Formats: sequence, structure tokens, C-alpha cells
Amino acid sequence: MRSTLIGVLASIALVGLATPGLTAPAPPNPTDGQIGAAQAEQATAAAEVGRIAGLVAVAEAQLERVGIEAEAAGTAYMIAEEAFLQAEAMAEQRAAELQAAAAAVSVAEARIAQFSRDSYMNGSTISRTAALLSSEGPGELIQRAALLDYVAVNEVDVLGQLQFAKVTQTNADSSARAARDEMAAAEETAQAAKAQADAQLTAQQGVYAEVAAQRAAHEVDLKAAQIRVLELQGARNAYQQWTAQKQAEEAAAAAAAEASARKVAEAAAAARSNRPSNAGSGGSSGYTAPFSGRVTSCFGARWGTSHNGLDVASPIGTPLYAPISGTVQRAGPATGFGLAVYLLGDDGAVYVYGHINDYFVRAGDRVVAGEQIAEVGNRGNSTGPHVHFEVHPNGAMYSGASNPAAWLNARGISVGACGG
Repeated sequence: MRSTLIGVLASIALVGLATPGLTAPAPPNPTDGQIGAAQAEQATAAAEVGRIAGLVAVAEAQLERVGIEAEAAGTAYMIAEEAFLQAEAMAEQRAAELQAAAAAVSVAEARIAQFSRDSYMNGSTISRTAALLSSEGPGELIQRAALLDYVAVNEVDVLGQLQFAKVTQTNADSSARAARDEMAAAEETAQAAKAQADAQLTAQQGVYAEVAAQRAAHEVDLKAAQIRVLELQGARNAYQQWTAQKQAEEAAAAAAAEASARKVAEAAAAARSNRPSNAGSGGSSGYTAPFSGRVTSCFGARWGTSHNGLDVASPIGTPLYAPISGTVQRAGPATGFGLAVYLLGDDGAVYVYGHINDYFVRAGDRVVAGEQIAEVGNRGNSTGPHVHFEVHPNGAMYSGASNPAAWLNARGISVGACGG
């Protein structure tokens, strides 16, 4: 806005400066009433901009809330999906065990049936001694003795035990199938919750866009009113004084632009070497800062759900680094995050980078501390360019999140906020 106002006055200055050697004509001298009316118009426009800015702040906070809820719903869906797959595998295992138990019972029943047929054909009154003496050889004698002892002492009990095992396994199979069905229902519920959260996020994004557009329109009106006041006041003030001020501001802007260009060049050179000066040094414990930027949302409870990481605002393309050497577990599309990288560090913790614009590793890659693995983006359920950073000390990819700020601070990496 300031540059626009300066541009308007600069155009006035150029009229006088375009004809060297000639005195610029005296500017018009507006009345106090004209200046007062212009100032009142400016104040009215500023008040309206302030009112709309309040609505924008409310919409932005609401957008952050539904964004976090959408992230949480996406994580819950992945957990439910994993639990369903485990329950399905258990049900298949129980079914196989039931089939084995049924086969064992069938074998035992066949052996008893064979013995019963032999007993009937040889006569029910035959004695044990007669049965053994009627054997045609030593092999058959041993076999009959073993069969008589087995049936007399163990076979009926063993069959009973096998039948009991079959019943028990049937119950276990039924329970496993019920658990699988329950997990399938839970997965379906989580998927529905995720869809609802995504829909709420889309709706809130529309609300935010609408009030942001209103603010932009009123800011245009305010800018026009400010320009009008500045024109009137500039016409009354001494033109030479304004020219000196303008030159000083242009010099300051040029110096700032030069400094900014120098910083951009330094950052680009550091990114190409994968060892930037603001991230490569890290803490005394050997860890490296994984990101740079302004923390906009801390770890913890938000509107009845959990925000499992830090949100760090940075321009799209800002480099993201491995805090410690490790192995990439996953890189690519991720529910809620758009794109994400999951890094298993050599310290046993999993580090998650969400909403990234691009990634430079793939699953199975080994990386070293300070190596660039991705860059800041605005993908998925995101409310602006930032990285969502998580730490899972227990080594799980989707659960067991801990406060990343406290984790990094304990390892000599200060994130500047949310210290826990």
C-alpha cells in the first residue's frame, strides 16, 4: 500500500522534474473542508477494513481448526485400516487352525471305526490273548497289541480332546471373524468421518476465500481514499521536502532489495549443497534442524481433537532436512497431507513431513543428518504454505506422536516456540 502511495506522488514529482531549469508550477491549495472530507472517507474505509479483517481472522481460525480435524480424521482412518487388515489376517489364521483340528478329529474317528470293524468281524467275545495269538506274524502281533492298548486306554480320551479342541477352535474362529467384521465397520466409520472432515474443510475454505475477497475489495477502497488524502496533503506541503523524503525511501528500498537478493542467492547456494548455514549446524548432540520458518501451530489438543505435530510456515520450496541419519520408510501421496515423507532415524524415532511440495528421496533410501529430503509446500488439507512436522519416538509410522518442540529442544535444536 505504501509503495502505491509513493508511486502516485512520484508521478507528480516527475512532472516537475521532467523540465530542468524551469520552476515547477505551484501545486493547488485544497481547503480544510476538502482535506477533512477526504480524511473522513479514509477513516470510514479503514473502519470497514478493520471490521472485515476481524471476520477474516475468525474464518482463518475456523479454517485452521477444521484443517487439524481433517488431519486427525485422516490419521484415524489409516489406523482403522491397519487394524482391519490385522483382524482379517487373524481370521484367516483361525480358519486354517480350525481346518487342521477338524482333520485331526476325522483321523481319530477313522481309526476307531477301523478298530470297531475288526472287533466285529473277529467276534465281540474274542479275548485279548486270542486276538494276539491269531496274529500271523510278529509284525501283526506288535501292531494288534499296540492298537488294543491305544484304544483301551487313550483313543476315546484323545478323541474327546480333539472334539473339544475343534469346538474351542470353532469359537476362536467365530471370535476372529466377529473382530474382523467389527474392524471393517470401524474402518468404514473412520472413512465416513474423514470424508465429513474433508467436506467441512472445503466449505470453510470457501468461507475464508469469500471474506478474504471482501477484505481485498475494501482495501482497494481504503487505498483509494488514502491516495486522495495524500494527494491533497501533498499539494499543500512543500514539494521539495517530499522529493527529499521520496529519494531517501527509494534508497532504503534499493538497499533492502539488494540485501534480499543477496539472502536469496545465499539460500539457493546452500540448498544446492544440501548443507544450508541455518540448518546444517544443528545442536551439540549431532542433530540437525529439520526446517526453518515461523511456528504457527503447536502440538496438543485443538477443538476436541489432537494436533500431532508442529506447523511451520515457510515459502513454498523452502528446504527440509533429515534431523539425523536414517532410512526412508515412505515417500509420496499420503491421506490428508497430500505428499509426505516418513523417515526412520537411527535413534529409533519416526519423523514425518506433511503437506510438502516435492520430495527427493524414496522408500528404502539411506540419508545422512542435514541432507535435504523434501521442500515446503501447500498440498492436501493445508491452509497455507507450511510443513507439518511430527516425531514418533516409539518408531510407529502413524501413532505414538510426541511434542516435536520438546524432542528437538532436548537435542539442542531450538524451534523458537512451543517448547513444551
